[in-house]
Amino acid sequence: MSDDRTTEENDETMDQDPDDGETDARLRPLGGFAAGVVFGALLGAGIALMLAPDRGDKTRRRLRRRLERLREEATDGLERRRRRAEAGLGRAVDRAKDIL
Repeated sequence: MSDDRTTEENDETMDQDPDDGETDARLRPLGGFAAGVVFGALLGAGIALMLAPDRGDKTRRRLRRRLERLREEATDGLERRRRRAEAGLGRAVDRAKDIL
């Protein structure tokens, strides 16, 4: 009879999943974190919409104009630097010719 009891105990033990409770306990915080991230993103988007200074099309137009001005200023600055570098290179070539 002890053999039957051992077999029954083994069958019950094999039917149980050792990670059954542990897996749920480990995944539960991840679900809460994901819900918090989604909630935070929605809340942030709502606040941004309420606090936006202008409509989207007006903001995009202002941003586009500002970027165009920055691009022009950068192009002008690079052109000035190129001219200075060429002038400095020309002077260096002239000095090298004088030395040789």
